[in-house]
Amino acid sequence: MKLLLTSFLFFSLQIYGQQKPNIVFIFIDDMGWSDFSCFGNTDAKTTNIDKLATQGICFEQFYVNSPICSPSRVAVSTGQYPQKWKISSYLANRKTNKHREIADWLDPKAPMLARSLKKAGYATGHFGKWHMGGQRDVGDAPLITEYGFDESLTNFEGLGPRLLPLVRTPMKPEFKKIWTDSEKLGRGKVTWTDRAKITGEFTKNALKFIQKAEKNKKPFYVNIWPDDVHSPFFPSLEGWENGKDKRNLYLSVLKEMDTQLATLFDYIKTSKELKDNTLILICSDNGPEKGAGRAEKLKGYKTHLYEGGIRSSLVVWGPGIIPQEKHGTRNKGSLFSAIDLVPSILHLAGIKNDIIYDGEVLTNTLIGKSDSSRVKPIFYRRPPDRKAFYGIENLPDLSMRHGNWKLLCNYDGSNPQLYNIPKDHSESKNLIDVRPDITQKMIKEVLRWNGTLPKDNGDAQPKLRNK
Repeated sequence: MKLLLTSFLFFSLQIYGQQKPNIVFIFIDDMGWSDFSCFGNTDAKTTNIDKLATQGICFEQFYVNSPICSPSRVAVSTGQYPQKWKISSYLANRKTNKHREIADWLDPKAPMLARSLKKAGYATGHFGKWHMGGQRDVGDAPLITEYGFDESLTNFEGLGPRLLPLVRTPMKPEFKKIWTDSEKLGRGKVTWTDRAKITGEFTKNALKFIQKAEKNKKPFYVNIWPDDVHSPFFPSLEGWENGKDKRNLYLSVLKEMDTQLATLFDYIKTSKELKDNTLILICSDNGPEKGAGRAEKLKGYKTHLYEGGIRSSLVVWGPGIIPQEKHGTRNKGSLFSAIDLVPSILHLAGIKNDIIYDGEVLTNTLIGKSDSSRVKPIFYRRPPDRKAFYGIENLPDLSMRHGNWKLLCNYDGSNPQLYNIPKDHSESKNLIDVRPDITQKMIKEVLRWNGTLPKDNGDAQPKLRNK
C-alpha cells in the first residue's frame, strides 16, 4: 500500500510538472501594426493568424522596445532595456558597430528568458533569425545555445546550424546564393534553402523539437523568428503574380509566411493536451519598411520613435489558459511592452528568481484576466545612426510613454513633442504649450533614464543601406 501511494504521488508530480504552460513566441520581422487582417489589412488575408485571434486576444497598445531589429530582440529576450547591454541599433560588421559605439554581440551574462526556463525544466529551442551576435564579419560571437537554448537553427545573422537563402525571380528563375559571408564564418552546418520556404523550414524544425519535448514529457519554450517579412522580398514564383510592385511583393511574402506557420498552429490546436496548455504569442520586432508594410493611422516607420516604429500588433492565443469569455476579444486599453513579457511568462510558469527586470509582471493582462497596464513609463533611445531616415530630418533622440502621454525630444531636452496618444494616435497635435507641466516633468524623467545608460555614438551617420 505504501509503495502504491508513493508511486501514485510520483506519478502525480510528473503530471503536475507537465502542467507548466508551453510557450511559443513568434517574432515577425519588420511588419506594420495593421498588416494582420485581424488588425485591418484589407489587401491580404493572414487567415491562419486570424483563426488564432478568434480564440485569443488582440492587444492594440502593445509596444516593442526599439524601432529596429537587434535591440528589440534583446529586450524581448532579457526583460531589460537593450541599451544596458550596449545594443541600440542592428548589429552589423565590426567597423560599423565600433563607429556607433555598440557591442558586437549580446553579453551571454544577460538574464535570458530561455535560460531561466531551462533551469526550471523546460526544453528550449530557437528557430529563425537571431541577430544578437554572429553576423557579417563577426564569427567569434557566442553560439545561440550559450544563451540557454537546447537547440537552435538560425539564418545568416547568427551562428550554429543555419539556413542560408537561395533566391530567384520569374525573370531570373535559376537559384542564386546570397549572404555567402555567413557560410565563410563556419561554426555550424549550413543548409542552402529556397528563400521563399525558409519560414516553413524553421516551422518544421520547431515542430520536431516540440514533438521531442512531448516524448520526454517536458514543457517547452520555442522561438520561431522568421526572416519574413523583411526586404528584399522573394516570395515563391507564384507569389510574383501581382508583379514587381514593392507593396504587392510584401503582401505575397506575408501571406506565404502565414501559410507556412499553419502546420505548427494546426498541430497544437488538434492536440487536446497542447491546446489546453500552450500559449502562442505573435507580434513584430518593429514597424514596417516604408512602402511595404503599413501601420494604419500611426505616424512613422521602422527606425522611428513615432508610433508606427514601435507599436506592434500582438495576438495571444491559448484557449485553455485564456478565459472563454475573452476568446476573440480586443484589448484596446492595456499599455505594456516587450520587456514585460519576460517576467510575465516566468510568473505564468511559476518561476521565481532574483533578477531585476525593467519589465513588470502583467500575467493576468496577457491571459485576459485583467485590463491592467504597466505602471512605470516605457523609455526609448533612437538608433545612433538614425537621426534622419525615410525623408524625415532631425528625428527625436529620446521618447517616453506613460499613461496617455507620450513625449519625444532630443538628448538635451530640446525640440519636445507631447501627444495624448489615445486621442491622437497619429501624433499630429503637439501639446507642449497646452501642458507645459507634463512636458517638463517627462523631459526630466527621460533625460534621467538616458543618463543611467552606457552612451553610444548618437551622431553616427554612416551611409548604410535601409536595414
